[in-house]
Amino acid sequence: MAEFRMPSLGADMEFGTLHEWYVQPGDRVQRGQVIAQVETEKGVIEVEVWEEGVITQLLAEPGTELPVGAVLAILQTADEPEPIAAPEKTAVSTLT
Repeated sequence: MAEFRMPSLGADMEFGTLHEWYVQPGDRVQRGQVIAQVETEKGVIEVEVWEEGVITQLLAEPGTELPVGAVLAILQTADEPEPIAAPEKTAVSTLT
């Protein structure tokens, strides 16, 4: 799993406001893909993901002000194995 964090978009940036998500859980993303819009004191900036994989969780709601480095989303990276589903239980008849 990889964490997508609030990036530092300037030397003096301490906080940013998540403006909009461009992805949803389950979406496959590529390195360099714009996945969110962040508002700073200098304006609204589109931010890219630096990992390839599948978005598993969005941890911040649009409109939330967060410090630089805060985890915004979790993604399963391409080199991780897919989660294995638990085997389904089957009913066993005890009637004779």
